[in-house]
Amino acid sequence: MSTVRVRFAPSPTGFLHVGGARTALFNWLYARKTGGTFILRIEDTDKERSTDAHTQVILDGLTWLGITWDEGPYFQGAYAERHRADAERLLAQGKAYRCFATPEELDAERRKIEAAGGTFRYDRARWALDPAEQQRRLERGDPHVIRFAMPEHEIAWLDAVHGRISFQGSDIDDFVILRSDGSAIYNMAVVSDDIAMRITHVIRGDDHVSNTPKQIALYEALGAPVPVFAHVPMILGTDGKKLSKRHGATAVGDYQDRGILAVAMRNFLALLGWSPGGDREIIPEDELVGLFSLEGIQRKPAVFDPVKLEWMNGQYLSALPAAELEGPVRRELARLGVDPGTRPLAPAIEAAKARSRTILQLGQQVAVRLDPSRAVLDEKGAALVAKLGDAFARNVALMTEALAALPAGEWTADGILAAIKGAAEAHGLKLGDAMQPLRVMLTGSTVSEPVNELLAVVGREAALARLRQPLPAPAAAPAPAAAG
Repeated sequence: MSTVRVRFAPSPTGFLHVGGARTALFNWLYARKTGGTFILRIEDTDKERSTDAHTQVILDGLTWLGITWDEGPYFQGAYAERHRADAERLLAQGKAYRCFATPEELDAERRKIEAAGGTFRYDRARWALDPAEQQRRLERGDPHVIRFAMPEHEIAWLDAVHGRISFQGSDIDDFVILRSDGSAIYNMAVVSDDIAMRITHVIRGDDHVSNTPKQIALYEALGAPVPVFAHVPMILGTDGKKLSKRHGATAVGDYQDRGILAVAMRNFLALLGWSPGGDREIIPEDELVGLFSLEGIQRKPAVFDPVKLEWMNGQYLSALPAAELEGPVRRELARLGVDPGTRPLAPAIEAAKARSRTILQLGQQVAVRLDPSRAVLDEKGAALVAKLGDAFARNVALMTEALAALPAGEWTADGILAAIKGAAEAHGLKLGDAMQPLRVMLTGSTVSEPVNELLAVVGREAALARLRQPLPAPAAAPAPAAAG
C-alpha cells in the first residue's frame, strides 16, 4: 500500500462536467506529485443510460485537458462476476443475508409508518425468515436481494480534507449489495474494484461522504485495507447555489468550443477548492504538480466564475507565442468562413491576442484584419463618428492621401507612424483625431493595437482599399424578446 494508486471513475451517462474534470485533475496531480499511478475506470453498470458516445466524450475531454492515465480505461461492467463473488463471500461468512421482502411490501411498510408520523427504516428483524422458510423460498425460486449486515459500532475515518468524520453504524440501514438479478449495487461494485485495483487514496466530491461509512464497513468485512479518503468541496455558481445548467455551460467540451485553452482550463480547475498558498493564480503545469497537496484542498465550497476563467484564458493567450496559437486560430477562421490562404497569421495574432480573452475572440479579431466584411461598427465606433461629424470623413481622406504616398518599402509600423504624424501636423489635427477614424474604418471599433501596427498588419494595398470604402456597417440590433 506504500505506492500511491488513485482512480477517476466517471459514469458514462452524460458529458464530462466541470466537477468531474476537477476530481480527475486532483487525482492526476496527486499521482504525478507522489510518483504514483492514475487509473481511469469507467463505471458503466447502468446499462440503460451508459453509452459509448458518452464514454468517448469523457475520454476526449480528459485528453484535451492533458490528463493522461497510466492504467485503463477499465470498464466496471467487465468485473460483474468478481462483484458477485465478493458479495456471496460476505453471505457465506454471515456478514450479509438474503432478503425476500418485495419492493411492494417495503413500500407498503414505508407508507404505513410515515402515515403514523414516523420515519421508515429497514428493520432486519421485521423481515427475517427462519432457515426452513428461507430454504423453501429459495427452492421455489422467489426473487431476493442480498443485504449487508451493517455493524452497529461507530465508523470513523480521518478525512484528508475534513479531518475526523464519524457515523454510527446503528443509524445506517442494512443496504442492498446484490440485486435480485445478481448484479452488484454501486457501493459493493466500487469497493470490490478499489480492492482489486489496490487503490490507496480515494479523492472524490464530498457528495460521497454518506457512502463512505458503508464502504469502510465493506472493506473491513472483506478483510481489505481501508484507503485514505479525501472529500473535495462542491462547486457552486456565483449565486452560491450548486453549479448547474442555469449558470451556463457545465460540460468541459462546451468551454473548449467557446475558445478556452486547455492549459487555462486546467489551471482554473486546479484552483477550484485548492490553494498553493499566497495569491498566485497563473501557475504552469510543472509547478502545479510540485505544489499540489491534499492538505491544500479547502473545506469550503468553490465558486465557478466564468468571468475569471475568461480573464485567466486571456492571460495565457497574451503570453503564448503566436506560432502556438496559429492552429486554433486557423480552425476558428475556417468556422467563420474566412480563408487566409498562404498569408502568415502570426502578425495578426500577435497584434490581437492581448485584447482577446478566448480563441473565438482572437479568431474574430484576426478575421477583421484579413477580411473587410468582418469589420462591424460598434457603439464606440458609432459614437466617434457622431462626435466628429463631417470631420470624420475629412480626416480619413487626409490620412489616406498621406498613407498612399508612402512607398511599399516603407510600409512598416515606424514608417506609417511617421507619415500619420506628419500629415496631422501639416493639417493642424490632434494625433487622436487623425488616428481614431483610421482605426474605426479598419475595425469598426475605437479599440485595437496601435493604429500604425494595425495598418502594418492589414497591409498597404488592403488598408488603402478599406480606407477608401464606406464606413463598416453597424452591428445588427439584438432581436426583440418574444412576448410572454
